[in-house]
Amino acid sequence: MRQGRIIKGIAGFYYVRAAGSGIYECKAKGVFRSQNCRPLPGDEVCIDVISEEEMTGNITEILPRKNTLIRPAVANVDQAAVVFALASPKPNFNLLDRFLIVMEQQRVPSVICMNKSDLVPAGDIDAVREIYGAAGYPIYFFSAETGEGVSALRAQLQGRTSTVAGPSGSGKSTLINRLAPHACMETGEVSKKIGRGRHTTRHSELIALDEDTFIFDTPGFSSLAADCCNAMAQQAGTEEILPVEEDTLDRFFPEFLNLIGNCRFRGCSHLSEPGCVVRAAVENGRVSRSRYEDYVQIYRELHDKRKYRRIP
Repeated sequence: MRQGRIIKGIAGFYYVRAAGSGIYECKAKGVFRSQNCRPLPGDEVCIDVISEEEMTGNITEILPRKNTLIRPAVANVDQAAVVFALASPKPNFNLLDRFLIVMEQQRVPSVICMNKSDLVPAGDIDAVREIYGAAGYPIYFFSAETGEGVSALRAQLQGRTSTVAGPSGSGKSTLINRLAPHACMETGEVSKKIGRGRHTTRHSELIALDEDTFIFDTPGFSSLAADCCNAMAQQAGTEEILPVEEDTLDRFFPEFLNLIGNCRFRGCSHLSEPGCVVRAAVENGRVSRSRYEDYVQIYRELHDKRKYRRIP
């Protein structure tokens, strides 16, 4: 019996990294299906070794999880590092805000990672820092290409398991290669077993930076933009999901939290009601106007979807 951590799952096979031993190709016992609990990347598991020579085994137990995410489908995450480029392509802050809502709902702290800082003027960096610093998010500006600023981000990751996600062109893969230049060796070991080369990220994969620091390389989340208004959280290992509703949306904007109980009217939507402290905070600069405008857009989308569901 060995204990390890699932680094990747592909086509019913799970690749378990056991410290000091290497990576085992494993199948999961059928009991997990009957318990409605499938193994996920990031799970700490116990395995029965079938062959040390072939490095194969069976997963016999999934140890208790700290948390479980549905998008991306991973377990035991300490924080989400969301990577956007400051240029080439120009950042889509509406998509960034939607991703932050998903993580807020799943109670996973987010770290905003802005790549390609060498391609923009200082004023652009200051503008992003002002918007998201006011919301309370840690923000790191760096160039994955040159390495400038990456060491500060590395310190934020230290001792944690972080899921790293970003849209196409953000430089996520370049960043991961700089953080973990050894990762291609571990990935190559898995690729030999499955007979597949490494190209773009198609599956969530756990990469060890050192003994207590891990990052998840996850597929790009461009599809998340389409459905993150119905962001989902997984409950205690079950498949039950909880959609975001417009009347709770304000709870997922951290800069609103100290304000929303002080509006004149209970259940204020912060759209047009008199005596709304959120809108007042926007006017006096305490809350970012761009973040508020994204809140309004998402609120209206959610409201329209709810109305549509009620139509017989």
